[in-house]
Amino acid sequence: MVSDERVVVVDFGSQLTQLIARRIREHHVYCEIVPPWVERERIEQMAPRAVVLSGGPSSVGGEGAPELEPLLVELGVPVLGICYGMQLLCRYFGGETAPSKDREFGAAELVLSSTDPLLDGVPRRSRVWMSHGDRVERIPDSFDVLGTSESSPFAVVRDRERPIYGLLFHPEVVHSEFGAHILGNFLRGVAGLRGNWTMGGFIADQTAALQAQIPADARVICGVSGGVDSTVVAALLDRAIGDRLRCIFVDLGLLRSGEADEVRSMFERQLRIPLRMIDARDRFLERLRGVEDPEKKRIVIGHTFVEVFEEAARQIEGARYLAQGTLYPDVIESISVRGPSATIKTHHNVGGLPERMHLEVVEPLRELFKDEVRELAEELGIPHELAQRHPFPGPGLAIRILGEVTAERLEILRRADRIVVEEVRAAGWYERLWQAFAVFLPIRSVGVMGDARTYENTIAVRCVTSRDAMTGDWAPLPHALLGRISNRIINEVAGVNRVVYDISSKPPATIEWE
Repeated sequence: MVSDERVVVVDFGSQLTQLIARRIREHHVYCEIVPPWVERERIEQMAPRAVVLSGGPSSVGGEGAPELEPLLVELGVPVLGICYGMQLLCRYFGGETAPSKDREFGAAELVLSSTDPLLDGVPRRSRVWMSHGDRVERIPDSFDVLGTSESSPFAVVRDRERPIYGLLFHPEVVHSEFGAHILGNFLRGVAGLRGNWTMGGFIADQTAALQAQIPADARVICGVSGGVDSTVVAALLDRAIGDRLRCIFVDLGLLRSGEADEVRSMFERQLRIPLRMIDARDRFLERLRGVEDPEKKRIVIGHTFVEVFEEAARQIEGARYLAQGTLYPDVIESISVRGPSATIKTHHNVGGLPERMHLEVVEPLRELFKDEVRELAEELGIPHELAQRHPFPGPGLAIRILGEVTAERLEILRRADRIVVEEVRAAGWYERLWQAFAVFLPIRSVGVMGDARTYENTIAVRCVTSRDAMTGDWAPLPHALLGRISNRIINEVAGVNRVVYDISSKPPATIEWE
């Protein structure tokens, strides 16, 4: 199921390729990311209406640098090259590129020297974001210059006869003032696309696709975590196959405060989808006893989950399919510009289950980004609070407790985490953040409470802004809000006498502590 208006984004290794795709989809145009070594037959099957060439870390023409597939510019559809993609186009059509003495990185002023549909509505001077190590020394004879910058005489170029364009800057980042506008001009003004990729249409098409994929006598098992992805999968399948869906929720004992009851209530009262609850709290806590290494925690939790889930699933007659909440980033992260990655990312909690249980996989969200899943959730009538809920790691609170996971530490962390979320919501910050949570640190320090000496634990508060979790910045919460969070945790959570705020960005840190 795809729109008839497909754009192909060729990934030459840029960290921003996913962002290019998301920006295109924000214009309601469907796009797919492919590696530069994509087969010609695949390109022809996709029948793209436009092509975008991403940036990349390589030097054009350097040893091992990815090259341009000639078919992409021979299709006769509009082509937009960004940074490395622009340099490839220039070189392919007879221009010259060379490494720069200094890498040009950061803000620059774009000065337009000519009018064009690509630049309609863009002021003569605007701020853009550069990030490149090569220079275009000479553009092809068939190209014209549309814009320059102080360091780049060829900041915007186009082929005189064909709708082939090059941008030396990155229009996909927010630092480029009119970048999104330029992408919109390329899609609509140059490529003539209407923009018919909507979540309403996705629901109708995906419902029909699921009905065609799943035989009338087959049941589908869906593991529900309480997060937006698995909930949306369940809601879509409920529309498609009704009572042949079997949803299972495993309580690992590693959930946030009141989460299991909230999930049960939402499924039974709001979504009207039957949900089987499996209480495995004691089993998980016992398996985690004495385990401190974060990777060992993940392995123990993953293996135990498979064990518990398999026991429950065996009791379902006619089960032939397992539904997973795989998203588009999960799909494309298994591909690199140099070939398949050595390690393919697997969906948390259900890794290995399909093969072990001899089930076929159903992945109705594999074409969507996270923000599209949230939009889809709203379309399906899922409560707004859940649709906008922050991501939660598969291993749960186990990787927000440094060191051994114990019942006492879990209770401390749940209480502290609830306070963080309550205060962030009350201050109107929740939906401005990618994640907000507490972390239990096995660090005891001296304090004074009620004129008495204390020697208790530390809680770290982590609040991050991000669009896709690939990168993230710590959120500059107001000092008054941080003060309320700290005061409440210390006053209301026994066993804590110190609260710290994590001001690390990703990279070099990760969003989660383990």
